Amino acid sequence: MHDFAGTVVAWYHANRRDLPWRRDGFTPWGTLVSEFMLQQTPVSRVIPRLEEWLTRWPTPADLAAVPPGEAVRAWQSLGYPRRALWLHAAAVAITEQHGGVVPEDVDALLALPGIGDYTARAVAVFAYGNRHPVVDTNIRRVIARAVEGRAEPAPPGRRDLAAMEALLPDDRPTSAAFNAGMMELGAIVCVARSPRCDVCPLADACAWRQAGYPEYDGPRKAVQKRYEGSDRQVRGRILAELRASHIPVTASELAGIWPDAVQRDRALAGLLADGLAVAADGGYTLP
Repeated sequence: MHDFAGTVVAWYHANRRDLPWRRDGFTPWGTLVSEFMLQQTPVSRVIPRLEEWLTRWPTPADLAAVPPGEAVRAWQSLGYPRRALWLHAAAVAITEQHGGVVPEDVDALLALPGIGDYTARAVAVFAYGNRHPVVDTNIRRVIARAVEGRAEPAPPGRRDLAAMEALLPDDRPTSAAFNAGMMELGAIVCVARSPRCDVCPLADACAWRQAGYPEYDGPRKAVQKRYEGSDRQVRGRILAELRASHIPVTASELAGIWPDAVQRDRALAGLLADGLAVAADGGYTLP
């Protein structure tokens, strides 16, 4: 029988990228911040922002001590800025409820604001070395191809954790390396388009390759609408204006950033509802 886990772990140790969160001495808080930032954002954009963030706020208590708007301001171009609010709220909860120490228990992590199943397990595994299956988009794709013989995974579901658990080694250090290795394999070799099968350590055992690379014919997740001209773009323009100013920005000043007044007002209302902007002194500011 093919040693699936052993092959992935050996490949990972020989080929893994040198990333900040994989270095010795990287803190659990740093791991948590990196996981927030890496959601839907490329590694190359995260690394410089992560280093700036941890220099400014090296502990949860440091971030909790500033207004949430400072987190939104520092988030800059990472996208999905509600993550900055959630990370700030998580820092407050860690400071108030856990003595400023990021918890290692999955249930305690799940109880923090803005933390879902993936992030909770990622912190427990990569910061503390605990044994849990971790499942992200890359891991789901490797399992779909190498194990299940499908070109791409079905939409996410609870079955994903069971599929990863079935492959996970019992030994804690090896299981952590396997989680990281599966993630790395999906990120740089078994990529969504043009997978590099010629250098894949699982090529000889890959069910999809053995089946002749059949096309995917299962259910697909919803495709996000294009960014250009969307409410997301308008929200981004408004937030950029608020970040650049340390005094309230008036409605007349905001009028110049987008020509469609109805869409602009809708985007502003959404920012206010999400807590990313607040009304103050006849204008609008970060919270």
